[in-house]
Amino acid sequence: MHRLQRKHGLLLLAGLVHLIVLMHLLHAQEPPAPAQAAPAGNVENGKKLYNAIGCWQCHGYSAQGGGGPKIGPDPIPFQGFSRYVRKPGGAMPPYSPKVVSDASLADIYAFLKSIPKPPDPESIPMLRGQ
Repeated sequence: MHRLQRKHGLLLLAGLVHLIVLMHLLHAQEPPAPAQAAPAGNVENGKKLYNAIGCWQCHGYSAQGGGGPKIGPDPIPFQGFSRYVRKPGGAMPPYSPKVVSDASLADIYAFLKSIPKPPDPESIPMLRGQ
């Protein structure tokens, strides 16, 4: 009788493991949640804040880096940007909502998104050797 109980127990355990693996595979195939749109921000105010807060000191006036990482003209999605500004890694100081409000952060993000992309190097004759 013990052999039969042990066999059923092993079959049940194998079935549970199979079910867990199957559920994991199905969950892994779900599409990621769509990123929320960035809140509307004021580009001009964002530029003023970017300079006043001192972002330019590490990221440069055009956000292309200058000791710190490049953050414009194509910044990461707003949720990641906001999360990093609030709890950064590395040498960047944290900017709590008491220091930079959510509205001000949206303005800075709008400024970063407004920065034009640099020209394609192939469009500059001097860089093509002509």
